[in-house]
This record gives sequence, structure tokens and C-alpha cells, in this order.
Amino acid sequence: MPRIEADVTIPESPGGIAAETSLRAPRISPWKPRAGEERLAYVLLAPAVLLLASLIAYPFLTSLYMSLTDRRIAMPGRFVGLRNFSELLLEDEIFQQTLWNSGLYVVGAVGLKTVTGLAAALLLHGMTRGRPVFQALLMLPWVVPASLSVLAWWWMFDPMSSVINWVLVNLGIISRPIRWLSDPFWARSAIVITNVWRGLPFFALCFLAGLVSIPRELYEAAESDGAGPMASFWHITLPLLRPMLGIVILYSVVMTIADFEIVFLLTRGGPRNSTHLLGTLAYHVGLSGGRLGEAAAISLFIFPVLAVVAYFMLRAVRHGAEVS
Repeated sequence: MPRIEADVTIPESPGGIAAETSLRAPRISPWKPRAGEERLAYVLLAPAVLLLASLIAYPFLTSLYMSLTDRRIAMPGRFVGLRNFSELLLEDEIFQQTLWNSGLYVVGAVGLKTVTGLAAALLLHGMTRGRPVFQALLMLPWVVPASLSVLAWWWMFDPMSSVINWVLVNLGIISRPIRWLSDPFWARSAIVITNVWRGLPFFALCFLAGLVSIPRELYEAAESDGAGPMASFWHITLPLLRPMLGIVILYSVVMTIADFEIVFLLTRGGPRNSTHLLGTLAYHVGLSGGRLGEAAAISLFIFPVLAVVAYFMLRAVRHGAEVS
């Protein structure tokens, strides 16, 4: 426990009555763990570290080794070095298209979630009554199991019973039903829409937490100086939200690029491989095609992509924190 020392000096007047009381600020000596306490800390951490190593390190190292072989189902495989990676990058057109699909998917989904999430957070922040009710309603897409929500969207995108097409046709926006899941462009749009619907609550609530933490005095000072709502947003809200924006976007990029459920349940990577992501392609190549070594190489391509994205996003977050 830290040791606290305080000196109290009470000089007395000639009549014996305290005339002045001065308290010196307490001095707190830093606590340093002893050797036995350090060993106990390592012992207590060891089970968690071993559990993480068994759940993360072992599968990762196994996938890394498997990606360097030509292993197939029920066959041990031979060591082939980096051949799987070179063939994927230079020769496999489906993999190259998958990289393009993943980029479009991440940019479209994360961009729309950022814009709509920030708009929803601003609306909720401006509410004076009924905010808890709308927050609870906003949470519904997030708490519903992913498989159920994606199957509901599959039903709404179905060409024979599409509610979306029925509404658009009756409103006169379109003249004939859209082939949501059989046209490459609309299939990409469908998976982006579904991802945005699933991720909007997370973005909105995180941004709302950031808005609540901004001191109200800053807006009052800006208003007294004649600044309007847009000026306050660009010069107060957005700069102070920049660290939160960076963290939320980075997390969403990681989760979006590794997405599997939405594409697998909606399109299975079709039509004509136009919606395949790295996860769904690895599943198709490994389990459906039996090429485990190639599937492991595909799955490992996620790591360098995420490393590059994380580097630039963390730089942006640090810069935003320094500016704010």
C-alpha cells in the first residue's frame, strides 16, 4: 500500500490560540511490487495466456504451415513453399476478383455506416424527449442473430416475393423488379445494404457516446461568437470526434473484411464470383474443392491487408488526438 505522509504546522498566538493553520500537500511514495508479488501475477496470468495461445496461436501456426503445402482433404501434402501465394496473386483470376470485391465491399459498407451512423447519433443527441426509446429501437438490428436477419434480407431480395421491389414499383420509382441476387451490381449492393443495416447501431451508439463527452460550453462559446450549426459541426464536433471515428472505422474495417455470414447466406459468392470475399472463397476452395493448402493461403491474405489498414488508421487516430 502507498505510504502517505502529511505535515501539519499550527503556530499559536501569544494567548495560546491557534492563529494560523497550514497543511502541506501529502506526499505519496510510489508502490513497487515485491518479487513474490510479481511471480504471483505471472502465475495468475499463465492460464489466460495458455488459453489464448491454444485458441489463437496454434490455429494460426497450423494455417501458416498448411499454406506452404499442397495439402488436400485426406492427403498429407508436400511442402511447396510460396507457390500457393504466387499462383493466387499472378494466375488465379477468381482470387484477383475477390480482392477487388473485398475492397469495394469494405469501402462501400464502412463509408455508408460512418455517414448514417454519424447522422443517427446527431439526431439522437439533439433529442430532448424519447431518446431511450429510439436507442432501444436502434439496437434491434444488432441484437438479432445474424443468421435470422440475413435470411430476412434474403426473403426481401428474393425476385418472386421481394417486398423492396413491390414498394419501389408501387411508388413508381422502378418499372420492373430488380434482380437483386442474380445481377452482379445489385448483388454487391444487396450485401452492402445488409452489412450497413447490421452495423449501423454500433456506429451510432459509439458516435453518440463521443458527442455526449464534448463539453457543452464549447458550443455555447461558438454560438456567442456567431457560429452556426454547420460551423460548430466542422470546427468543434468533427475534430473532437476524430479519435472515436478512427477507432470505430478501424474496428469496422477488420470485421467487414473478415465477414462471412452475410455473403455466404445471401449469395454464396455469386453470381459469377462477383460477391466472393476472402472468407467465402477460402471456404469454397477448402471445403467444397478440397484444396486445404490453397484455402489456408487465401485466409492468410487477410493479415497483411489488415496490417496496412491498421497502420494508417492508427496514424490518423494519433494525429486527430494531437490536433484535438
